[in-house]
Amino acid sequence: MNRQHSWIPEPIAQLQRQLEQIRSTQPPRSRLPESVWAAAVELARQHGIYRVAHSLRLDYMGLKKRLNGMTSVQKSSTKTAFVELTPPSTIPECVIEFESAGGGKMRIQWKTTVPPDWASLLRAWRETAG
Repeated sequence: MNRQHSWIPEPIAQLQRQLEQIRSTQPPRSRLPESVWAAAVELARQHGIYRVAHSLRLDYMGLKKRLNGMTSVQKSSTKTAFVELTPPSTIPECVIEFESAGGGKMRIQWKTTVPPDWASLLRAWRETAG
């Protein structure tokens, strides 16, 4: 059965050559240097975990854990330490209109972030309109 080899991106092929050289000089089943794992994680970020693990003959789950571990470390290091909340640049407008039975009218219009006490305003207007 003739197996067709899929195309391997050059960065993966370079690490593959380095890894073959390391494996040829070390005893079988020895730990890989952290620099190799770090390079594999970067490649997995770009090309996918399966492709890198398969091409480099690395443990898929080990690579996945390292990738997720590094991702969570990066996320925690980029958390925002301070957030400033500013009010909206436009202040809402408030309009109150009063009209008495005798035909008197009063209209109050202003911009404020706090709603006015319209009951007190009405009482004061009634006392002065008498």
